[in-house]
Amino acid sequence: MKKVLFATVAAALLAVSLPADQKIAQRKENQQDRIAQGVKSGQLTAGETARLETREARVNKEIRRDRAANGGKLTGAEKAQVNHQQNKMSRSIYKDKHNSAVQ
Repeated sequence: MKKVLFATVAAALLAVSLPADQKIAQRKENQQDRIAQGVKSGQLTAGETARLETREARVNKEIRRDRAANGGKLTGAEKAQVNHQQNKMSRSIYKDKHNSAVQ
């Protein structure tokens, strides 16, 4: 439990100190790590994993498309939208890892 709390606090401090584009990338990496850990521990089924990965790929594609349209940068509105999508993904990962379905 202490490790989880420490990791959460460390991630929060890191997120506060990073520019917005790096926060997006760091959060994406953290969520991928959470999915991988869920697969390894058996908390995520193959179907849950596939659905999460598909949603993550869709968000990544949207980010690439938005950056291409704006000279490599995201607008403030696009950053807010990505943050909202990442929040939803995070909740989905949590719910899938903590439901009764196991592999």
